[in-house]
Amino acid sequence: MDFKPDYIEKLAKIIKDNGLTEISMEDGEQAITIRKDLPEVLVGAPASVQAPQAQPAAAPAPANSNIEQEAVSQGKAITSPMVGTFYAASSPDAAPFVEVGSEVAVGDVVCIIEAMKLMNEIKSEQAGKVVKICVKNGDPVEFGQVLMYVE
Repeated sequence: MDFKPDYIEKLAKIIKDNGLTEISMEDGEQAITIRKDLPEVLVGAPASVQAPQAQPAAAPAPANSNIEQEAVSQGKAITSPMVGTFYAASSPDAAPFVEVGSEVAVGDVVCIIEAMKLMNEIKSEQAGKVVKICVKNGDPVEFGQVLMYVE
């Protein structure tokens, strides 16, 4: 396979359209990696971070699922935009970004999802109070999985 400019542009479009930060392709002796620019604070992993095992992405839950019913009683769900590992803090010895009872504003970082050794900040899309955190630090998460609720 020859990595022509139009093929590279298609890979870049996949990154943009799917909210990815990196994509790599390999064919025999040829390889290409395309990365989205990230702020320096996101590059690099805490010393205790391990690379996640390759997992297929789960399909988003149907519209009338228990997640929606649960969200009505517990506030708005913040879900994982990717498969990866959930981290409540920027490093093992740092305080968590949020805890139950924390007030958040739109755009506040609430956690990090590590995917393919890249740290992706997850930001709140709603102002309010964190009423439930559904995953533990270091837990693997799936695409669309509820991480926490804000009301």
